[in-house]
Amino acid sequence: MHEPRPVTRRSLLAGAGAVAVGATGLAGVAQAGRRPRRPRSGYPPLWQQAWQRGIVFGSSIATWQLDADYPALHAREAGLLFTEDDLLWYQLKPSPDAPLNFGPGDQIIGLAEQNEQLVIAAHLAWDEGFGEGWTEDDLWGLTAAEASDLLYGVIHAEVAHYRGRADGWIVANEVTDPFDADANGFRTNVPWYATIGSSYIAESFHIAHQEDPGALLLINEFGFETVNEFGDQPGPRRQAYLTAIDTLLDDDVPVQAVGIQGHLLADRFATRFNENAYRAFLGEIADRGLPILITELDVLDDGLPAAIGPRDQKVADVYRRYLDVTLDEEAVKVVVAFGLTDRYTWLEEDQPRPDGAPRRPLAFDDNLQRKPAADAISAAFAAAPCRDPLWTPPRVP
Repeated sequence: MHEPRPVTRRSLLAGAGAVAVGATGLAGVAQAGRRPRRPRSGYPPLWQQAWQRGIVFGSSIATWQLDADYPALHAREAGLLFTEDDLLWYQLKPSPDAPLNFGPGDQIIGLAEQNEQLVIAAHLAWDEGFGEGWTEDDLWGLTAAEASDLLYGVIHAEVAHYRGRADGWIVANEVTDPFDADANGFRTNVPWYATIGSSYIAESFHIAHQEDPGALLLINEFGFETVNEFGDQPGPRRQAYLTAIDTLLDDDVPVQAVGIQGHLLADRFATRFNENAYRAFLGEIADRGLPILITELDVLDDGLPAAIGPRDQKVADVYRRYLDVTLDEEAVKVVVAFGLTDRYTWLEEDQPRPDGAPRRPLAFDDNLQRKPAADAISAAFAAAPCRDPLWTPPRVP
């Protein structure tokens, strides 16, 4: 899947989206002095249903999404906030000469604190998220010393700035691959590897641990469930990930938890998802003594009809099939949706449907109404075995 992609982003925001931060996001944050009123519902919040089994449920959100009504839904349903965009470099350091800008990160983490939510802060070392202010040469043209000063300097400052306010840091994101990789599974086609070498991963963990010793440090990756939209098979990706994790653990790198993104492909999911192989994969991580966090859960609705009713039911079926298997593993402690509403999904911009129908990958629709996907998530939590929790959400009495 991976071609050199030195200055791309996972989604949106470098241009028009960055303007939206000022227009919409900051307007919403301006109201952050008071907690959003949580909408009433006939259903208990998803985070409460998860917590009955010792599971933390949360969702990503970004300042540019803080409109008039979504923050209240997020506050109600999520016991954890994942910083979707506001700690990425297009916000934090939008160009090589720009000073660090902690404003958006301060706002989104402040929102979590006001709503009594846990925080996962993302991402410290990644090859995307830079925005239009960075050219290829700004990253790939660095010497090893220049790249080290740049990457490690930002990580030192960022983690120190938020010390004690993030419950977890995703330190290394999308750094493994079965093919474009070295013998230890670490991707070679990223600027930090090309300039510094594979040691940038271990050093990023050591710096994060030094600056925020109380936070949980994660490695995070995608592509383990079925063949994905890029044609990647899950088996080799799983093995590469395990090899990379073992390498880091053998070198006493403080990898303390494993993130699995959980971007699911709906197309033929029921037949493509090998439940036994996936259970074995989760079991192998658990055998290493590491908690597992599902960090970016959503469903790409490719291969499904455009009609909303049938599509929503099939998306819900994917959620239920996946979570029934995943939550059977008691090492899975956290489930984070990559957004709660179809109003704000990276899939709409990055991977629009060929038929032009709006994507519907999440638990609530663009009017913040509950969908069958939310029911499926609820049912999966209800059926999951109880486990010892990794964290306790601050709002728990």
